Amino acid sequence: MSKLVTIFGGSGFVGRYVARRMARAGWRVRVAVRRPNEALFVRTYGAVGQVEPVLCNVRDRDSVRLALQGAEAAVNCVGILAESGRNTFGLVQHYGALHIAEEARAAGVTRLVQISAIGADIESDSAYSETKGRGEAAVRESFPDAVILRPSLVFGPEDQFFNRFAQMARFSPVLPVVGYFTRFQPVYVDDVAAAAAKAAMGEAAPGIYELGGPEVRSFGELMEEMLEVIGRPNRIVLPLPLALGAAMGTVFDLVQSLSLGLLDNKVVTRDQVRNLGRDNVVGEGMPGLAELGIQPTAMEAVLPEYLWRYRPAGQFYEIREAAKRLRP
Repeated sequence: MSKLVTIFGGSGFVGRYVARRMARAGWRVRVAVRRPNEALFVRTYGAVGQVEPVLCNVRDRDSVRLALQGAEAAVNCVGILAESGRNTFGLVQHYGALHIAEEARAAGVTRLVQISAIGADIESDSAYSETKGRGEAAVRESFPDAVILRPSLVFGPEDQFFNRFAQMARFSPVLPVVGYFTRFQPVYVDDVAAAAAKAAMGEAAPGIYELGGPEVRSFGELMEEMLEVIGRPNRIVLPLPLALGAAMGTVFDLVQSLSLGLLDNKVVTRDQVRNLGRDNVVGEGMPGLAELGIQPTAMEAVLPEYLWRYRPAGQFYEIREAAKRLRP
């Protein structure tokens, strides 16, 4: 019988790519998610019965234990960018990682992969980064041989970064940007998945790897590049001071709190502004994709493949522009 891997959050942005790679490698894949009925699409990643979604909430230790039964490897892709309802940073990113690591050890899982983030630090003033750091610490304590992956900004067809701002650019002449000069090292989602799959299959040494792509760009430069790709270079990218962003985040957070969570803050949170105050690039001397034998994918090779739908003429944009150049 083929080996079994449990992927927590395996239907999410990064998790689905990990699930696909593990299935292609011949593994049975158990996709542990809160809403299995919304994750049925993962079944198409393998042969009949090879990839199956199961009910699991990482906040609940018992459901984690059941999801790990019989697994040889486990990958934790669960994480949140903003708190909502019971899904707090602490419960999801710290205690969720703790539950997975402790139950994986108890279940005899041989390899554990934790998807973290660059900037994870228990001393951080950001709740997101602090709980990522605490999650890492919990994993290392319970599972010393774990592989921890810290990606920079992850991009790909389902991302909530380029897609979000490209959608805004369709209707707004101005793109306000908090943290205009903050630097990122965007990494392609399937490169992150390749790293996770290698680690889950025992092809990576234990330890921490920071994952970044071949380009380092400021937030503002990323927006300018995205506007070129979608054929809207006339939009204005407006830098906003961090102090103004923090004030905006405070107001939007308050609205969410006063509405008892009925209105989620999907604009910007105060915690996100704290993270935007520091660069998000691979640390000097840190092992990364190169040490894992993975050639990083350039943004220019991928962005046009999924951002074309935001162009003025969609898929026909390039044809229209070429026709303009041919006119006398």
